[in-house]
Amino acid sequence: MTKTIKTQPLTAQAFAPYGDVLEAEGTPDKIINQGCCGRYHDRALLDFGADGRAGISVFKAQPRSLPYALDLVERHPEGSQAFIPMSQHPWLVIVASDNNGTPDDIRAFIAAPGQGINLHRGIWHGVLTPLHAPGLFAVIDRIGDTANLQEHKLDHPITITD
Repeated sequence: MTKTIKTQPLTAQAFAPYGDVLEAEGTPDKIINQGCCGRYHDRALLDFGADGRAGISVFKAQPRSLPYALDLVERHPEGSQAFIPMSQHPWLVIVASDNNGTPDDIRAFIAAPGQGINLHRGIWHGVLTPLHAPGLFAVIDRIGDTANLQEHKLDHPITITD
């Protein structure tokens, strides 16, 4: 029997155990640029190991669709990882808690257009899963010489639905 998980909207409160939601919602922390720009200041905890540095990359991922068959999750023990969409489309965010080194309690969120995320260091998550082309994301994560990827293949795929 295949396990099925329904998506839920991405909110800062629901996502807090896994990381930060990056969005320009509510009142800006400061108005800058001669009153023409709202600054939503310091919205994510970037956390990189002592032997790494922050880097900005651009990812171009193939769009997927729902229902989605999840069979692999990964995590980055040496640093946080932020995904900032470069288009105005919803996308799928999959996360899991850790149970003694194994992913547990997998959850799925739909990020609204304009929402990005920052995954805290060591959080299990699905691969980058845009739901629309072009699938372009700016990614801020740890750059370093030591390994920073652990993958876990699920015993049985999980179906993610909306």
